[in-house]
Formats: sequence, C-alpha cells, structure tokens
Amino acid sequence: MAGLIQEAELFGSDMPRIEGLREKARASFWLPTAKTEAWKYTKLHALKADDFVVAPSKFLEEMEGEAEAEAEEEHCCCGCHHEHNEECSCGHCHGDGEEHECSCCGSKEHLAFAAYELHFENGKFVPIYPATPRGVEIMTLMEALVTGEENHLLGKYIDYAKYPFAALNTAYLEEGVFIRICKGVKLDKPLALINHTQNGGENLLVNLRNLIVLEDGAKAELIEYYRYSGETKSRYFNNIVNEIYLGAGAELNHCRYQNEAFKAVHIALSSVRIKSNGIYNGFCLQKGADLGRSETQVRLLEKDAKAEVNAAYIMNGWATLDTTTDIEHLSSETYSSQLIKGVVGGEAKGVFQGKIHIAPDAQKTEGRQLHKALLLSDNAEIDVKPELEIFADDVKCSHGAACGELDKEQLFYMRSRGIGEEEAKQILIDAYLTDVIARIPDLTLREWLQHEI
Repeated sequence: MAGLIQEAELFGSDMPRIEGLREKARASFWLPTAKTEAWKYTKLHALKADDFVVAPSKFLEEMEGEAEAEAEEEHCCCGCHHEHNEECSCGHCHGDGEEHECSCCGSKEHLAFAAYELHFENGKFVPIYPATPRGVEIMTLMEALVTGEENHLLGKYIDYAKYPFAALNTAYLEEGVFIRICKGVKLDKPLALINHTQNGGENLLVNLRNLIVLEDGAKAELIEYYRYSGETKSRYFNNIVNEIYLGAGAELNHCRYQNEAFKAVHIALSSVRIKSNGIYNGFCLQKGADLGRSETQVRLLEKDAKAEVNAAYIMNGWATLDTTTDIEHLSSETYSSQLIKGVVGGEAKGVFQGKIHIAPDAQKTEGRQLHKALLLSDNAEIDVKPELEIFADDVKCSHGAACGELDKEQLFYMRSRGIGEEEAKQILIDAYLTDVIARIPDLTLREWLQHEI
C-alpha cells in the first residue's frame, strides 16, 4: 500500500472542501485481497510493488512559473485551434503541412473521424479546448471545484468501502474534466477524451476524475480512448473514475477503449445515475494491460430509465481482464440489458461479475444479462459470477453464461479453400464479436472498433 498512498503536493490543499475530500479518501483506502469477494478472481500482485510514482502537480508548476503572456489564437497544422503567444515548440505549426509529433497537442494521433477532442498526456490535461456548440460547458475539474460548478455531486454517491480504487483516485483528486451538456442540447459529433501515455522511464500512478452532467433532454456521445506509445513492457497504473448524471429524457452513448501497454494496470469505474426516461448506452473494449478492470455501476432512479452495458475483451499472454457490472433498478418500469463477450488465449484469464438488483418498488422491471467467452488455448481461463437480487414480484429477469472453442469444422473449411490458419481464426473471432459490437448505436464508432479488433 505504501507504493500507492504517497506524500504529494496537490493544488487546493488550502481549500477545505477539496482537501476534506482527499483526507476522507486517504483514510478510506484499502487494498483488496484474495479474500475480498468482489476481487477474488482478480489478483492485484502488480500493485504490491513500491515503485509507482505520482507525477508533480501541473497546476502548482504553472502557478510557480512565469506569468502567462497575452494569448492570441494560432492554427496548428495538426488541425487544432489553441491559444499561445509564440510559435509552437515543435517548430512545424505554421503551414508546412508536414506530419510530425506535435508537442503542443501532446500527440500527433487524433481520431480517424470528427469529434470534439480533449487530450491528456501522461495523466495531465492538455489545455486545448475544441470549439463546441452553445450549451456545452467544458473546464478542468479543479476549475469546476473552485467555481462551484456541480461540485456537490463529486464523490457524493460513491461508497469507498465498496470501491477502494475510487478512494485512491479521490486521495489524489486534481486531474480530470467537468463536462455539462445543457438542457435540450444535442451534440452533432462525439466528445472524445484521448489519453496518451508515453511513460518516460517512470512507473507512473495516474488518477483521472471526470464529472459529466447531461441536463434534461440533452443527448451526447462520449468516447474514452486509452492508448500507449512507448515501450511495450512499460509499467504504469491508470486509475480512472467517471461520475455521470443523466437528467430526465437525457441520452448518453458512452464508449470506452482500453489499449494499454503489455505490463500496465488499468482500473476504471463509471458510476451512472439516470432519471426518468433517461437512456445510457455503455460499451467497453479491453485489449491491453497486464491487469485491467472495467467496472460500471448504474442506478436507475426513476420510471422508464434505461441502461445497456455491453463489453468485449480480447486477451493473450498472462493478462487478466475483468468486466464487473452492478445495475440497480430502484423504480418501476425500468430496463437494463447486458451482453459481454470475451476472447481469451495463452494463459490469460477473463473475469465477468455481473449483478442486477431489483428493489421492492421496482415493479414491471426488466433486466437481462448474458456472458459468452471463446477459449483459444487449453490454459486460458474464464471466471464468471452472475447475480440476481430480486425483491419485487412483477419482473422479467434473466442471466446466462457460456464458453466454448473455435469451430474446428469452420476452420477446416476455410483452410481447405486457401485461407491461412491465423487469418481463418481472426475471421471467426471477428464474426463471434459482431453481435456485441453491433450494439454500439453509432455506425462510425462501430466501424472504428471493429477495425481495432
């Protein structure tokens, strides 16, 4: 534990509201063990080392640095607009059009489709804001806390005794963004949080906290993309918490893609609260990391609230990828659906833990859950724990789990027609994952993730 809870100088240490949150979280943090029921299939050996490093506070460095000169708008050849008073330090941002590593944007890699992009570099927000429509507010989390923007929601509904890594995240509360989509606003393209990790020799401990609020009738797509561009076997720990609030009639399509380094740790919690007629469509694709856990907690608070939580994971080697869900139906006529599909090879382990809770007042509720896995080797492992807690009479609930191997007859058929073995396997894997990928509402996102598989 000593490697995770460290002395760190953070912005806002003189502000009682912010430091009070951190203090409570530090006192609440605990490291799950093999005896912890929610973590019994997901061992945390990678976190017992003492060599994780918390990066210095970017906010304090900026305050101690030189006073910022009057800004003017410049145009960068990578396509972004930003404010600074001198030429970009990469030396190429004034019209030559040459592809290059752009230091002002943190990375030359952008999404292959149009989106309102926000970038993070090694866990630090790059302060370049896209030109969003009226009714969309974006600011750093610290700005939101200082100005009082919805800060009463931060951490209010997360139980640190149940989510210890949310406590760790809050202990280092500083980096992240606040996004509000105002009443009735419907975005024409996705908001994308792109997290670039390069890890220049240090085993970074990164804690990102994002607070996302959609007011009544708002509609948006949110993409989280975690990518690594350094040494394949680098070690670091990305610890992510998203708190999402959907007002009456709001709709959020939320897509997460985790493609971390071979030896990385990635633990993420998305806590979602939905009011009447609100809709949450969540999808997560996990490919990278030595240890990855994507956890989604959804509370359907009012009548006709709906949630879909779907996921896919693809793994090999000795990795462990965990998908955990907890959906609470707290009102009548609410609906939830889950489809999780995994592909596991080598000596890797896939974990699925899914819980549906139906409260006594949640009559005429429907909750469905299904997990399927494809085993590519004799040493691959799948651990599944589906749960139903039903305290109402008039409900429709189901859960199921199955695993199997690639169809040998189909493989033989394709190979007999000149298709190589590896290509034939990939064709079958793509086909196997098609139905869960097809649940992503946006065609562009579906095609992007299908290509990434």
